[in-house]
Amino acid sequence: MSATRTIALVEDDPLLRETLAEVLSASGTWQLVAAYPDAEAALAAMKQQHPDVVLMDIQLPGMSGIECVAHLKALHPAALVLMVTVYDNNDRIFDALAAGASGYLLKRDAPSKLLECLDDLVAGGSPMSSAIARKVVQHFQKEPPAKNEDHNLTPREKQILELLVKGGLYKEIAWDLGIGVETVRTHLHNIYAKMHVRTRTEAVVKYLGR
Repeated sequence: MSATRTIALVEDDPLLRETLAEVLSASGTWQLVAAYPDAEAALAAMKQQHPDVVLMDIQLPGMSGIECVAHLKALHPAALVLMVTVYDNNDRIFDALAAGASGYLLKRDAPSKLLECLDDLVAGGSPMSSAIARKVVQHFQKEPPAKNEDHNLTPREKQILELLVKGGLYKEIAWDLGIGVETVRTHLHNIYAKMHVRTRTEAVVKYLGR
């Protein structure tokens, strides 16, 4: 990622807010446009602002981060949201993804993995802490998907979806399958078209029959 991208932060913990702001400022590739202590302030400002990415906490004073994501996506459908939270229970994870979040990072993994996750996010991925990816996999393993609809996916496309649900990055999938990153992107474009979805999260959820 060469061009500078804009990012906003919604976090009520002042120490973590400052820490994340420092990481972003030191990156040289992210311009922090604003940092908000609550959802209400963020939504009011974002009626005029259009950040490329928003980092969102879940437990906020007043409106929750999950509610904020839903309102934010209504304002700016193209905005990418990465949840940064202490919560790792299934309901919070799936509620956040259903509201429109594209990734889910635990606070214990931030800020060390923040920049890597952001790179993956803007490249079209759905980054998740490994513990979250495991919970997603376990959730779907408990309820096997129906076998009567495969969306006419090729064996290679199914391989790629299975690696995506395990939290694989594009470059990791390319390495595992012995193909190029651009080939992975081409397969994903075809997968989305066949499944009538627009994002990685929608494709995985639909494929696994949630």
